[in-house]
Amino acid sequence: MRIFERHLAAFALAAATLLSCGQGVLALDPDAKVNPEAGPLELFSFGFKAYQRGEKLEAFEALRYAADKGHPGARWKLGRMYAEGDGVPENDYEAFKIFEQIVRDQEDENGSYSNAAYVASAVVALADYLRVGIADSPVTVDLPRARQFYFHAASFFGDAEAQFELGRMLLYGEGGRANPRQAARWLNLAAEKGHVGAKALLGYLLFDGKKISLRPEPVRGLAMLTLALRQAGASDQQWIRPLQEETFSVASEDVRREALARADQQGLPVPATGPVASAKN
Repeated sequence: MRIFERHLAAFALAAATLLSCGQGVLALDPDAKVNPEAGPLELFSFGFKAYQRGEKLEAFEALRYAADKGHPGARWKLGRMYAEGDGVPENDYEAFKIFEQIVRDQEDENGSYSNAAYVASAVVALADYLRVGIADSPVTVDLPRARQFYFHAASFFGDAEAQFELGRMLLYGEGGRANPRQAARWLNLAAEKGHVGAKALLGYLLFDGKKISLRPEPVRGLAMLTLALRQAGASDQQWIRPLQEETFSVASEDVRREALARADQQGLPVPATGPVASAKN
């Protein structure tokens, strides 16, 4: 799950906890059963609590009732469960339809959103699906539309994941003309929010500056790549490590030393092995 989605899940849990404090036995009693006649807030609280206890089938049932009654958090959680096969059979097309409905239902006549966090996550999810398509469904690869969705989430909501993905598409010309300078701008916005992938890719581009037509910043670039590699999860490390090793191998001794010192000041302890560990490699 993305960083933003972890924060959103934490927000939903906090909301469910607050709701359980004031909505009676259904929300508080772990032995209580789902009451389809309960209100959407109470059903959402009950479902999220059941999910936290690992009772995912019961959670799904309660969340489905809450979603049918219009609760945006319940809809979002159902979409994530379908997308990840979490307690239910994985079904990307069902997830796509749920996320699409979240976006459609939450836009009011003025074009603003009453549940921005859920809508932002849904827009990014739709863009992710449009980028690769969904097998055996009407959802086919549509890179221009994916780029539009990322742009909307990146600009309107300031979503870091959307800013990162939009930056990548602009960099490589996916879904439209390439614009490396604009790509760097979006990557920088995401990196400032702590997005590890954005830090890594922007650092790689800044190292020699050629791709984005800017002056080289080898120390800053290598420091960003090094810090990103240290902070990345296992899946991101697979693509960040080759970039860090490439820049590290061509950097001068002075650049290596200064970049590693800067990374040490900004981030985590130096790993014991690998090219990140020592400027003497």
